Amino acid sequence: MKVEQLFTGCLAEMAYYIHSNGEAAIIDPLRETEPYIEMAKADGAKIKYVFLTHFHADFVSGQVDLAKKTGATIVFGPNANPNYDIHSGKDGEEFKIGALTLKLLHTPGHTMESSSYLLIDEKGNKPYVFTGDCLFIGDVGRPDLAVKSDLTQDDLAGHLFDSLRNKIMILPDDIIVYPNHGAGSACGKNMSSETFDTLGNQKKTNYALRADMTKEEFIKEVTTGLKPAPQYFGNNVRMNKGVNTSIDEILKRGTTPIDADSFKEMSEQDDILVVDTRSKELYTEEGTVPGAWYIGVEGGFAPWVGALIKDINQKIIFIAEEGREHEVVTRFSRVGYDNIRGYLRGGIHSWLAAGHKVDKIGSISAVKFANKLKEGALDVALDVRKESEYQSEHVKGVENFPLDNIHTNFAEIKPDKEYVLHCASGYRSLIAASIFMANGVKKVTDVRGGFKDIKDTGVELTEYVCPTTLL
Repeated sequence: MKVEQLFTGCLAEMAYYIHSNGEAAIIDPLRETEPYIEMAKADGAKIKYVFLTHFHADFVSGQVDLAKKTGATIVFGPNANPNYDIHSGKDGEEFKIGALTLKLLHTPGHTMESSSYLLIDEKGNKPYVFTGDCLFIGDVGRPDLAVKSDLTQDDLAGHLFDSLRNKIMILPDDIIVYPNHGAGSACGKNMSSETFDTLGNQKKTNYALRADMTKEEFIKEVTTGLKPAPQYFGNNVRMNKGVNTSIDEILKRGTTPIDADSFKEMSEQDDILVVDTRSKELYTEEGTVPGAWYIGVEGGFAPWVGALIKDINQKIIFIAEEGREHEVVTRFSRVGYDNIRGYLRGGIHSWLAAGHKVDKIGSISAVKFANKLKEGALDVALDVRKESEYQSEHVKGVENFPLDNIHTNFAEIKPDKEYVLHCASGYRSLIAASIFMANGVKKVTDVRGGFKDIKDTGVELTEYVCPTTLL
């Protein structure tokens, strides 16, 4: 028996590979198919099933392509009605993978088709339960993403309470809980950075599994402090219910090299967005194509693409470090941004060699920022972290302008002002600075190292408040 958790940090997502006696199953696969096919090939196994715990909102899953390539059967729980062939599983139904059995547990609440899968080995032991977004480590799935005209978030939360009490909490305390997401995902509000735990320990530490909690208390707990879902979530759900462009076609088109002159011509078209995906250091040192947005592939790339690029069908061309073009297109596709037209051949060096100008974001150290702040030498300083981060602790005199809401609040920005931006470590502030510049702000500067380094300068801060109390 082999059970592997496949963690993707950018999305804080966990897929699973299960193998026994020449048969394999995948739970909640990402868009790309080759990693799973290669794992099965290395084990001499045939992928028999692709199990989905629910219609995901935060990424586009790859079940249709994977099933086409392997002949696997796609399995959903009850209430799922996608536009492709599936086996609609029933509560309690069992599926054989070699000597193993996966038992479907219908656990509605996060969504109504939401299901968990209990693994039973050849001796009848129950070592693992794959809970999808029903139960996370330290949290549970948010109940507001599948609200319909006849179903409120309180209704969904009530279903989730029943699912946890009647299907999950009755399992053995030593069973390992394998969820679909961890800290950093927007599918919950306070997930742990741990990616698995025993159910017994979760009963002791997870607020939602408190033994004496009433349904009314549970509903209040899980619906309090929910932030609006990222705008791309609805698009991803729709894509996961339908048949999409194959990942192979997306990768072929997206990794088309474009010479500097053609790239310039395309970048000046109103319907094309340029995204610079290089490291923070290369982006600030070498400059970028005028009008480009910075979203570095080494950070939380996919979620920020989804949160900031409003049109899921946006035409995109990109700049990447050599050799990472395939990775960039893959990450775009994970959140449904499939309309990638190619990348700048030779990178920014070919752009400069062709005689084209670059835009550069200003950059200062945390110490210089602190000194300028004390001297009153800053025009406008903004903290682009989330509101909860800002309220927890921030530099006195610096206003909050969350990157999450940049498009909604951009009317507040005055192009003639000089802006100095910081976030926690310098990733989000560069994204914000690039969008400022692309929208006509001529003077914008990023604080290297962000709040992490600013705290060490002795600048005056607000009193610290534990972030969990702000939920």
